[in-house]
Amino acid sequence: MSVRDRWLQKLGRQAIHLPRRPKRALLILNDLLLLSLALWLAFSLRLNTYYAPPSDAFTGVLAAGPVIGVITFYYLGLYKLVTRFIGPGGTVRLLAATALATLLWVLFIQLAGVPGVLPRSTIILYFLFSGFLIWGSRQVVGWMLRLLPDVTPAYFDGVAKNVVIYGAGRTGVMLLDTLRYSHEYKPVGFVDENRSIWGQFVSGLKVSRPSRLPKMIEQLRVEEILLAIPEASRQRQRTVIKRLQVLNVRVKTLPAMADIAAGRIQITDLRAITAEDLLGRDPVPPDPSLLARNVRGKSVMVTGAGGSIGSELARQILKLKPRELIILDVSESALFEIERELVTGARREDTPVQAVLGSVLDDGLMRRTIERWGVQTIYHAAAYKHVPMVERNPAVGLENNTFGTMIVADAARDLGVEHFVLVSTDKAVNPTNIMGASKRLAEHYLQSLALTPEESNGTIFTMVRFGNVLDSSGSVVRLFREQIEKGGPVTVTHREIIRYFMSIPEAAELVIQAGAMAKGGDVFVLDMGDPVKIDDLARSMIRLMGRTVKDERNPKGEIAITYTGLREGEKLYEELLISGDTAVTAHPRVHRSREPSLTLPEVRRTIESLRVAIVSRDISAVQAVLLRAVEGYQPDVRAATPGHEPTVMRAALSGRTLH
Repeated sequence: MSVRDRWLQKLGRQAIHLPRRPKRALLILNDLLLLSLALWLAFSLRLNTYYAPPSDAFTGVLAAGPVIGVITFYYLGLYKLVTRFIGPGGTVRLLAATALATLLWVLFIQLAGVPGVLPRSTIILYFLFSGFLIWGSRQVVGWMLRLLPDVTPAYFDGVAKNVVIYGAGRTGVMLLDTLRYSHEYKPVGFVDENRSIWGQFVSGLKVSRPSRLPKMIEQLRVEEILLAIPEASRQRQRTVIKRLQVLNVRVKTLPAMADIAAGRIQITDLRAITAEDLLGRDPVPPDPSLLARNVRGKSVMVTGAGGSIGSELARQILKLKPRELIILDVSESALFEIERELVTGARREDTPVQAVLGSVLDDGLMRRTIERWGVQTIYHAAAYKHVPMVERNPAVGLENNTFGTMIVADAARDLGVEHFVLVSTDKAVNPTNIMGASKRLAEHYLQSLALTPEESNGTIFTMVRFGNVLDSSGSVVRLFREQIEKGGPVTVTHREIIRYFMSIPEAAELVIQAGAMAKGGDVFVLDMGDPVKIDDLARSMIRLMGRTVKDERNPKGEIAITYTGLREGEKLYEELLISGDTAVTAHPRVHRSREPSLTLPEVRRTIESLRVAIVSRDISAVQAVLLRAVEGYQPDVRAATPGHEPTVMRAALSGRTLH
């Protein structure tokens, strides 16, 4: 580093860390001088000569102008503004204070009774000159401080990371102002897609075209790229992220502008790229009438409220102002966490939140809960969802997912609940696992009730089917993130496996709207967007977390990907429709599926046979019932790779009983 840079660094540090009182004194002195200059310029320009006051008395009155200005600035709090971060709001305050100071000075002259007339043009010129000089002095000081090289302690210590800001708009400049005085980041350049500003300097940093990023990373030793385009559409953000993921540097982003707290951008607003950034899509604005129809002013219960979908349903329902919100879960810790979160919001919304600890298999508890709080709408999200776990514990999975749904549905029917919405899954379509079959049986029961008016007792039963949600408990996204942070390897079950993904908030929002459109027995299917190849997702996450993929093409990479084979009951791909016969609804991302169903007597016979098989722990009998009742159930075909048949199917073929 040159002697000049070292001297400037020292000067910058001293200026920034100067105590508050000396800083304020310097500003006051600066303003007195500039206001005096503005006054002299105003008279000189008006009289077209180098102005000199005609008398000592008039000189004193004129000198009062700068003094009144400084006093006005002080009482209006201008000297509490940070000069480097004055911003648009500070500029408005400064100009307003200058206008007030000018008016007070004119009033003082009138009260002083000084002979002679003060030209109105002089007053206007004084306001213009003083406002420009005071504002300009702040801008110059801020600009000089920003240009001083490496003025933050982190820069001296060599701790700060060199970063490039992607986006040289208003958000990017706000981020730059914050980062320049952080201890973690050192901005070294802007990148922007706007051709008109390529090669120009914004707040002292050069703006480059995106194609120069690889050279910038190499030449400037860039460690991270910070995305500052929160106002861009999801589609554009995904395009940018895909372009950046090949650069093997860590990428962070800002949340949507609506999510950034009022005021300046904070360092804590920056976050790592998530799977939602990679896979998310532009939201469709919800229909307020659909959201509120079955919720506002009603007593609403959410089962499985501690889970990923159940908890988000509870959050969104609370915002819709129900009369009462009842949350139920079998997990004490999960129920405690969501209750603690909701209670704060409930105080704001003036909505009572009742937490009920217990299982949906407890018929008495379900009936007491519904009756006590007069439940009108139920969102049934309680279910065991992890395919391999349920595959290894089929009896428990069937009891909770199928029998549990029956118990809650029967209680709802008998006690006059208006709407019952089952949160279902794409794994219920042509299932290759117990979990999917258990959910399809639950759907069958609700369909059969809806098709038998005398049995439904006026309750509208419906189900909403969708695929995987992003970053839920046990999701592949969380697993990949943990594996990458630990140094790998990242485990993918199969090179060709694909899945559909949706964000948890979008899924919950669509479930509420779909339920509001139900007429009885409806099977709603959510539009999941484009399928995602899990292998590609793993590679993208590795790169965006600043690591390299270790494979045949890059044997020196950091994170390897290991292919473990399909798990028990797992498909290469998932489906959402059984019949393929769908109809549009009032929402573009919700479709109504027309699907085959069993009669209520058929379902009850199936359930009774299943119950007997489970009680006797006869897995062969369980399999036989599922194969007869659940259309498309093929546990031994697509779920397994050669030599890796699911445990439950091997047991059925060998005639063993379930222990």
